[in-house]
Amino acid sequence: MKRYSPGEKLPSSRALVDRYRVSPVTVSRALAQLAAEGLVVTRPGAGAFRAEPRTAAQPTGDTSWQQLTLSADAAAEPVPRAVDASGVLASLAAPPAGVIEFNGGYLHASLQPERALASALARAGRRPGAWARPPLDGVPELREWFARGCGGAITASDVLIAAGGQSALTTALRALAPPGAPVLVESPTYPGMLMIARAAGLRPVPVPVDTDGVRPELLAAAFEATGARVFVCQPLFQNPTGAVLAAHRRAEVLRIARAAGAFIVEDDFVRRLAHADAGPLPAPLTADDPDGVVVHVCSLTKATSPSFRVCALVARGPVLERLRAIQIVDTFFVPRPLQEAALELVGSPAWSRHLRSVAAQLKDRRDAMTTALLRDVPELDLPHVPTGGYHLWLRLPDGAQEAALVSAALRAGVAITPGRPYFCAEPPAGHVRLSFAGLAGDAEITEGVRRLRRACDEVLG
Repeated sequence: MKRYSPGEKLPSSRALVDRYRVSPVTVSRALAQLAAEGLVVTRPGAGAFRAEPRTAAQPTGDTSWQQLTLSADAAAEPVPRAVDASGVLASLAAPPAGVIEFNGGYLHASLQPERALASALARAGRRPGAWARPPLDGVPELREWFARGCGGAITASDVLIAAGGQSALTTALRALAPPGAPVLVESPTYPGMLMIARAAGLRPVPVPVDTDGVRPELLAAAFEATGARVFVCQPLFQNPTGAVLAAHRRAEVLRIARAAGAFIVEDDFVRRLAHADAGPLPAPLTADDPDGVVVHVCSLTKATSPSFRVCALVARGPVLERLRAIQIVDTFFVPRPLQEAALELVGSPAWSRHLRSVAAQLKDRRDAMTTALLRDVPELDLPHVPTGGYHLWLRLPDGAQEAALVSAALRAGVAITPGRPYFCAEPPAGHVRLSFAGLAGDAEITEGVRRLRRACDEVLG
């Protein structure tokens, strides 16, 4: 940049492509990076110019007044709405270079249907009206596709298209419970949902789960003790335990919620990440619910890409209008090109091929991690090996310090997820969650477990 004077025009993109023998995309990204760093100014229709020298930094303002204002607002609320995002940042933030990522929450790039997504997006962009404003409830054909996956009497008119599962869960909890109200949650459960509840001023109340899912007798007792009107659950491959709600408990859970006059928010987040040995999957709870007890959330994100945020929010009865109104106020609608791309993807032969491939690959990765853990780190208890999802849930020996193991593992070169954020009350023991979906393959899994062995030697003795 030093060869150009401030305000001087840079060569055109075409000239830069010819001079450096790179693609137009590379030139465009380089200019964007220079603009972000303040070295270049781009002017539409005119080109790119060397930026003027930066003036002296302005004096830093005093934002200390915000502490008083924010704490005063919190004191006036029935439940403080301070938001701690650490529980989900463990799965979203990239680890340092060279660290094996056992804490991921999405498929490895090699498992994502990148070519199918690119083709679907390209075809969608050429559809007539693809860039027009979509129907507020979502593109009808996409709503119909999600409805068919719910089973029962669900129709397209019961479906809203939302921008990913996190957004849909936020809408559901805001619609169903006022600030200060209790909301029943599985224990342990997905930290992102606990953060949604707390940010909305709700009081999460834990209901323990075992390898057959939530325990109905404890769910009934929790409804009676708290007067809660919402229960959030993941009946299929629960996060983090991997449990599937047993057939003999399904009807009982629905009956208990109906008797309490309560809603069940069913987060069906990994239905399309069943492993090759899973066998037939149970239908969603909403398929057995003629009375509108269940509000169903089902996303395409986990089975595709973290950036492909397309989700269905399903409900029946008057609550649907409340959900619809809140979603419109918050987001207006999901961009139509993304909805059209989802239709193109799930309607293509590549979709079923992708799901079969992922099912086989996840089983192989699960088996590789399970074998390595039992062989190299037997002191970490694995009570349940799931047949779906992307992670394992392990209990630490009594007295083991969870935070110390997480830190030691990172020093050894493997990132693992602590169990504490999955509990909204005191946990019964230390736990860690290990993901096998965000890894390149069996070799990386084996090396990661070897590094975890070193961490255990340091912390557990």
